[in-house]
Amino acid sequence: MEKLIITCAITGAELSKDETPVLPVTPDEQARAARECVEAGASIIHLHVRDDQARPSQELAHFKRSVEAIRAACPDTPIIQFSTGGAVGEAMEKRIEPLSLKPEMGSFNTGTINFGDDIFVNSFPDMRGLAAGFKKYGVVPEFEIYDLGHLANLEKLIKEGLVTPPYHIQFVLGVPGAMQGDCFRDLAPLVQRLPQPSTWGVAGVGRFQLPLATVAIATGGHVRVGLEDNIYFSRGVLATGNAQLVSRVADLAKLYGRGIASIQEARQLLGL
Repeated sequence: MEKLIITCAITGAELSKDETPVLPVTPDEQARAARECVEAGASIIHLHVRDDQARPSQELAHFKRSVEAIRAACPDTPIIQFSTGGAVGEAMEKRIEPLSLKPEMGSFNTGTINFGDDIFVNSFPDMRGLAAGFKKYGVVPEFEIYDLGHLANLEKLIKEGLVTPPYHIQFVLGVPGAMQGDCFRDLAPLVQRLPQPSTWGVAGVGRFQLPLATVAIATGGHVRVGLEDNIYFSRGVLATGNAQLVSRVADLAKLYGRGIASIQEARQLLGL
């Protein structure tokens, strides 16, 4: 198998320190979290940013200061993957704007879903505009798949010539209102329909994080963990930080005899 790429989604847009006091929301906190995650085995940092009141933000200035802090804190700068999802309800123009900073990667949501009590809207006009933004700024997309129909949406974008191979695909399973993450039952039909050539990873939300990570490690996929997706280390026990979740995945990979990709090896695997 290819070496395992570990992504850590360190902050997200929906959580607050009231839910987990170790959530990194300032640039300095995000920089420390990124360094600890890299030391634990992560090669990609999935980045949402916050404003001075810790509210979700898509402002360029807020992305700039977090990126600068992460680069200063990490002797070997990880792949920084910007979120273009933002917070639920964010206008697409604001979601696209941070791509102008030309990060190595960005997330690309491929369809509309119920998101808890909200609706996370990604219409085809939205996705076409997003594809144009990725192309304009030369950013590599990671396609976020929350449901089986999202693969059909991606296939439509491919047929329209709006996105090009190779494709890196992240299955985000367990969001209330979208496809759940009961290991082989939910993951297998998604993997079987991957467009080629592609690499794939899985982000399990909440209780699905650990079992889906285990399946991905054993079957050749890559793994995303982090407080954005899951704040618990075990039932009822809060994680001490993002790095604890990364370390567990790295330990699992060692048990399976699967190597961990360095930052440079991850760049090569993803064609960056």
